[in-house]
Amino acid sequence: MKTTTTGTRERIVRATSRLLQRQGYEGTGIKQISREAEATLGSVYHFFPGGKQELAAEAIRHGDQEFAELLRTGLDSAADPAEAVIACTRLLADALRDSGWQDGCPITTTALETVGRAPVIEEAVVEAFAHWRAIVEEKLHTSGIGLTDARELAATVINTLEGAELAAQVARSEDPLHLTGRHLARLIATYR
Repeated sequence: MKTTTTGTRERIVRATSRLLQRQGYEGTGIKQISREAEATLGSVYHFFPGGKQELAAEAIRHGDQEFAELLRTGLDSAADPAEAVIACTRLLADALRDSGWQDGCPITTTALETVGRAPVIEEAVVEAFAHWRAIVEEKLHTSGIGLTDARELAATVINTLEGAELAAQVARSEDPLHLTGRHLARLIATYR
């Protein structure tokens, strides 16, 4: 019975994450989440008694983990952090193209729609961005870049990747991500 319960909760979180990524917080309703997750409304409220905001915050955490995994895969693919960032942009471009240009950043749409209005969601978003910066910072620092520079450069990398991913999604083209990867690599190389 525990497997079914865990499975249902996980389906609800994954469905919510995907829907929020594609259509945002305002465009996603609890009934739609229930249908997509193949779960009853009662199950949704059982697992998330705080309603849509609580569920959205958990979906943001799920998206955080997915994106962190992609970052780690790219960053671990090369010892040179400049090459590793290029690998990240390739992975992002591939994932975006494979989704038909629908699945950009897993948290941006919801973050923009709820800023200043949903503290629970905002907190999850802040934590996600901090998590991603920390992953990049660690790669840069362990590659020989000083801690302060690594921290600031990691913020630049994440901020730039976010913008490039959005530009690629809107243009329906991998070019913005590939261009960004090359330029971030040049920037990183100046610190080594």
